[in-house]
Amino acid sequence: MRFGLIMLMAPAISAGLLQAAAAQTPPVAPIVGAAEANTAAAIARITAFNPRLNAVIAIDPDAMAQARALDASRAKRGLLHGVPILLKDNIDMAGRLPTTAGSLALKDNVTGRDAPLAARLRAAGAVMLGKTNLSEWANIRADASISGWSAVGGQTRNPHALTRNTCGSSSGSGAAVAAQMVDAAIGTETDGSITCPAAINGIVGFKPTVGLVSRTHVVPISHSQDTAGPMTRDVRTAARLLTVLAGSDPADPATREADARKTDYVAALRPAALRGARIGVLRWATGWHAGVDARFEAALAVLKAQGAVLVDIAAAPNRREIGQNEFQVLLTELKADLGAYLASTPATVKVRSLADLIAFNKANAAAELGLFGQDTFEKAEATKGLTDPGYIKARETSLRMAGKEGIDKMLADARVEVLVAPTAAPAWFIDAVNADQSPGGGAGGLAAVAGYPHLTVPMGGVRGLPVGLSFIGPAWSDVRLLALGHDFEQAAPAMKLVPTLVLTVEEQPEVQRLFAPAKR
Repeated sequence: MRFGLIMLMAPAISAGLLQAAAAQTPPVAPIVGAAEANTAAAIARITAFNPRLNAVIAIDPDAMAQARALDASRAKRGLLHGVPILLKDNIDMAGRLPTTAGSLALKDNVTGRDAPLAARLRAAGAVMLGKTNLSEWANIRADASISGWSAVGGQTRNPHALTRNTCGSSSGSGAAVAAQMVDAAIGTETDGSITCPAAINGIVGFKPTVGLVSRTHVVPISHSQDTAGPMTRDVRTAARLLTVLAGSDPADPATREADARKTDYVAALRPAALRGARIGVLRWATGWHAGVDARFEAALAVLKAQGAVLVDIAAAPNRREIGQNEFQVLLTELKADLGAYLASTPATVKVRSLADLIAFNKANAAAELGLFGQDTFEKAEATKGLTDPGYIKARETSLRMAGKEGIDKMLADARVEVLVAPTAAPAWFIDAVNADQSPGGGAGGLAAVAGYPHLTVPMGGVRGLPVGLSFIGPAWSDVRLLALGHDFEQAAPAMKLVPTLVLTVEEQPEVQRLFAPAKR
C-alpha cells in the first residue's frame, strides 16, 4: 500500500498524442502573452486527454484571468512566470475550487486560502491551473484499496496503458504530467506517493527532506512523514519548482531549518556531477522482477560510464519491523492531524473529526464504500493519541531503524554519498475485484520513514510500461540528489518513454509483434 500523502512553453507532443489532440481539441484563438498562451494550450490538452485519464478533477475557472494578469503586469517576472501548475487535490488553493482529498465529505471545502506552498508558486508567477485526482484520503482509508481512485474524481488511468494502474496517491499529478497536459504538478507523499506514481507514469518525482517544504493547509496523514514535492517532465523543472517551494513557515515547526538549508537548486545542476561520485547499489532491493532488473543494470551502466564509482550493498535493514512501527505512527498521527485540519475548514464542511468521516462514509456507502472499505480509518480512530507511550516508542523505533541504523549506516559502511535502487514495479492492472496487486520492490520506504530526500528519474520501460531509478540520500542532501539525477537524465535521454494512450500493453507494437503467429 502506498501512503501519501505525484510548462514553460507548449511542449512537443508525440505523434499519437498529437493525432488525438488534432481530432479532439478545438482551435485556439491567437494569443500574444506567454502565460495566456501556455494556459490556453494546457487547458486544450486537458480537454482532449482527461476524459480518457481522469487525471484532473477540476480546472480553476479563473486560470485564464490569472494568466492575463501575469502578462499585463509590469512587475519583475518570477522564476515560474506563466507556467501552468496543477495541484494535487489535498492542497488548499485560493479561489473557487474546493479541496476535497477525493472525498465527497469535502465537496464543499472551499477554503479561500492558499497553502503556503501554493502562495510561493503564485508569487513566482505560476498559473494555478487546477486540481489533480488522487487516491482518496491519500490512500490511507483502507488497506485493500485501488490506487488512483476517489469518489470525486473516479479512477485515474495510466497514459501508457489505460487498463494499468497509476500508483498513488499522487496519481493524477503523475498521469497529467506524463500525458503532457502540463510540464509540472505538485504531489504529496507520506510513503511512496510522489515517487511511485512518478516512476509508474514515466516522469521525474522528487520527495524533499521533510521540513524543506511547508505542509500548512495540506490535508494531512502524518506530521512525521508528510511532504509535498514536484512531479515534472525533467529534473531541471523539478529543481526550478523546489527553488520556489523551499522555505520556512512559522505555522509548520518542521520547517524551522528550511531557510538555512534551501539553495538555488537550478544553479547546482552542473555537468559531470556523477564523475567520481561514490554510489551505493542496493542489491537487496532487486530480484523481484526480471524486467526491472534488466533496466536497472542498464541504468547502472550509464552511471558507471559517467564516472560514478558503484559499491554493491547486499544487506538490508529490517524493513518488516520498520513498517510495523511506521503503521502505528501513521494511524495515531492521522487521527490527530486530520482532526486539526478539519477543524480549520469552513462551516460548509460538516465533518470535524475522523469519527465524523467514518460516519459520513457509512451514511454514503453506495458512493464511498462501493469498491473498498475504511478499515484503516477505523484502526486510526481506535488509537490513543500523541501522548500514548506505544506511539512514542513506535516513532522512535521506526525513525532510528530507517535513518541512523538504516540509510545512514549503509552510506557510512560502504563509504558512499547516495544510494540507488529501482523505484517500483511496472504498472499493475486496475483491479476492482482484488484491489492493488503490486509486486512491490524498491527502497523508498526507508527514505519516507526517515524523512530523507528521494528522487526518481525514468530508466526505460518493460513492455512499454515505465520504470524509475531512485536516488536516496541523507537528510538535506536534496541539492546533491537533483544534480546526480540530472546528470543521469542528460546521459540517458532514450530512457524516457512517450505515452501512447493504448488500452492495453498488448497493443504496444513490440508486444503485438511477439504475439503474432510465426510465418509458415
